[in-house]
Amino acid sequence: MNNRKNVSRRQFLATSVAGTAAVSMGLSAVEGAAAETKHQFKLKYAPHFGMFKNHAGEDLIDQIKFMAEVGFTAMEDNGMKGRTVDMQEKIAAEMERLGMTMGVFVAHKIYWSEPNLTSGDPDMRQEFLTHIKESVDVAKRVNAKWMTVVPGHVDLRLEPDYQTSNVIEALKYASEILEPHGLVMVLEPLNFYNHPGLFLKKIPQAYQICKAVDSPSCKILNDIYHQQISEGNLIPNIDAAWDEIAYFQMGDNPGRKEPTTGEINYRNIFKHIHDKGFTGVLGMEHGNSKPGLEGESAVIAAYATCDDF
Repeated sequence: MNNRKNVSRRQFLATSVAGTAAVSMGLSAVEGAAAETKHQFKLKYAPHFGMFKNHAGEDLIDQIKFMAEVGFTAMEDNGMKGRTVDMQEKIAAEMERLGMTMGVFVAHKIYWSEPNLTSGDPDMRQEFLTHIKESVDVAKRVNAKWMTVVPGHVDLRLEPDYQTSNVIEALKYASEILEPHGLVMVLEPLNFYNHPGLFLKKIPQAYQICKAVDSPSCKILNDIYHQQISEGNLIPNIDAAWDEIAYFQMGDNPGRKEPTTGEINYRNIFKHIHDKGFTGVLGMEHGNSKPGLEGESAVIAAYATCDDF
């Protein structure tokens, strides 16, 4: 690492401390944001609401402004679908004004402890498709392209291959709804430790399903945190499934906090994703390792560090 980069990082950390002090002295969220260095990130890292509330306050629009002030060019919100239409429109307008990209929101009710899509139950499938139709309207309202889909719990009464067929069939119907609008559902494999019993666990499994669905509206959400637990071999699995990956999320392991707090070499992963020409969003789906203003500044510094390649 050259001296210029070392100086740049020291300046960033110094201004982060200044930002903390500024807000502590009672400056507004925007003034406090200005005290943080604005970083020119190479990738579209997407914070979520609440991640910087100590700097920006509880107001969602102020939080978006803060994200942009420190250099983030995207934002994701799992709970977007549950917000009022008025708030969705305000969020979209502010992000458009700031030139920010909207990341994922959760498209449907997720069944954490009972089978739905795996079972082949027609009522469960219809409920899922109804939620997908509703999510088309939300996506258009907030300028989103991607929405998260989790196929739900395993069906212990069915052989795995039957369950896979049931999931594929449901996703084909959903793709028919999404394709005319240019929207993409991204399937998220979740690790067995935090989410025992869920059907979709690994990237190769998601890859097989996406190939079978064979639609531009059915792709993979590769959450690096989950896959470090479930399978490891992160960069080779990224390469093997590359043509079906449309979205990434992050969190270090153990702890699911910001990069640099665990065992995952995020600088190498980000460089690899960047070098492959990825232009989509990388969701910061993790907590902060430290509380308060200090913890929020640490998150920003962590991404500055890992984006420095």
